[in-house]
Amino acid sequence: MKQTMRISTHDFSYICQLVYDYSSVVLQPEKTYLAELYLQPIAESAGFASITDLVGYLRNKPFSDLHSQVVESLVTNETFFFRDRHPFEALKEFVLPELIAKRTIERSLNIWCAACSNGQEPYSIAMLIKESFPMLSNWTWKLIASDFSSKVLARATEGRYNQLEIQRGLPKNFRDRYFQQLDSSWQIQPEILQMVEFRQINLLECWPIFPKQDVIFLRNVLIYFDTATKKALLKKIRHKLNPDGYLFLGNAETTIHLDSGFTRVQFDKAICYRLNK
Repeated sequence: MKQTMRISTHDFSYICQLVYDYSSVVLQPEKTYLAELYLQPIAESAGFASITDLVGYLRNKPFSDLHSQVVESLVTNETFFFRDRHPFEALKEFVLPELIAKRTIERSLNIWCAACSNGQEPYSIAMLIKESFPMLSNWTWKLIASDFSSKVLARATEGRYNQLEIQRGLPKNFRDRYFQQLDSSWQIQPEILQMVEFRQINLLECWPIFPKQDVIFLRNVLIYFDTATKKALLKKIRHKLNPDGYLFLGNAETTIHLDSGFTRVQFDKAICYRLNK
């Protein structure tokens, strides 16, 4: 049995700082085992005999693809189709009908998934729109999905998922209608693939220029940041959200005590946020 490489406290501190500097994600001390789990294959692939040797190399070199690989391996990319269900029900039953009614003159709509990971969230929204809002086919609308990781964006853009990923949250009728089975994987149909525009955006750096958004999904992102970073990000989100738009956060996240510019709104079992009037 292959022996697990160990990471020293000193080296783990460096890795925590590296991850924070690049992604603003805070690694907790109890995540040492994850560092060992994810850094070992990177060290071996790069030809290092130990994690210690890998970290020693990283310390003494300018930021490179290897640094990016280390950071991306330790930033959580957990997601699945229609995660937590209720936000998508609110989007279908309340938010999109309201916004569509308000936008009948300009006939335009903008939605942003601001941390899309492997793509399940934006594809869920795309399938929901395809299924329930066919009138938008005659509108000018855009569904942007972004992430800081080039690795997960490559996967998301491909739109191919394994059996376990397909079974997590995706209704069977959606699977049969919008996916094609290829051996042990499932490929999303081109009609859904083409509805999503993927971009590489680090949320804590300067954002590219794009229109204000009617709906922003920033779900299960704030939980990984410290308070100062949460406040800075919410302030930027405020300037990117339309006055009558909606912000969706994760179940364990809130703007309360972080940004007084938002008002909490509840649609049935879903919580979202709007800008104060």
